[in-house]
Amino acid sequence: MRRGEGGGIGGVRRLRGPRRMLAGALTALVSSGLLVVAGPGVGGAHAAALCPGHKVRSLSFATGSAVVYKSGRYVCAVTLAKRAGARQYMSVGLQARGSRAVVDAGRFTHHAGPVTVHSGHRCVRVTGRVGSKSVGSGWILC
Repeated sequence: MRRGEGGGIGGVRRLRGPRRMLAGALTALVSSGLLVVAGPGVGGAHAAALCPGHKVRSLSFATGSAVVYKSGRYVCAVTLAKRAGARQYMSVGLQARGSRAVVDAGRFTHHAGPVTVHSGHRCVRVTGRVGSKSVGSGWILC
């Protein structure tokens, strides 16, 4: 773009047509507070935002679930609490066969993780815990 073109102030390009309407609508939503970032009560949609790839396994247990995603040669896992809100002990562990486990543990309000490992074509093992209840997968995705 040459100097003086674009019609905007100081050579800044103005939006035209549908882009201008979209930008205006987005600005209105943000300024009015109607565009809200997802909070603790979003469940599986929130897990998808935490891990790339497609869901390959969900391991449910009394107090939550461990969800496993795969993207190429990488596997990702997250543990979600059934009742989000108060801080409680949670953990998620993911191990590719022949490697050390990757673990995220602590007192969280909604989820533990995500943790990611390079699995290649190896089996993986997943563990999840919320409070005193837990789940383990054994070797999966072999």
